[in-house]
Amino acid sequence: MANSVAEAVIGAVVLVAAAGFALYAGQTSGHGFGSAEKPLRADFRDANGISVGTDVRVAGIKVGSVTALVLDPKTYQAQATFTVPTDLDVPDDSDVKIASEGLLGGNYLDIQPGASETMLAAGDQVLNTQGSIDLLNLLMRFGTGSSK
Repeated sequence: MANSVAEAVIGAVVLVAAAGFALYAGQTSGHGFGSAEKPLRADFRDANGISVGTDVRVAGIKVGSVTALVLDPKTYQAQATFTVPTDLDVPDDSDVKIASEGLLGGNYLDIQPGASETMLAAGDQVLNTQGSIDLLNLLMRFGTGSSK
């Protein structure tokens, strides 16, 4: 009898610890309880280097992530859907660009807030975008002297 009570207590401690780790991991990744987010959209001519899960940053601070990336069959542009916290007001004249962390680093979406007093609502589209820059293509142009 004493053995089964001890096993039950140890099992309960293990379950509480596992739930604590899951809650901590969810909050650290920005997907925890109470983290209200709103989706925004941006269209890019070239979305090379980003994928679902890519960071979204403002002033170098992670505020969200890319949740969907699809091709618009009419315009042949990449439609990126990303999230930001609901309490983060993004002006409607803001710029979103695909930026690089460095020469060998990964890419992220960089939001550069505008000066408008009108803010984007959930589901709105950011109109001012800049796609990724193909560094290899740029170096090839420089090396060959081509302007194409």
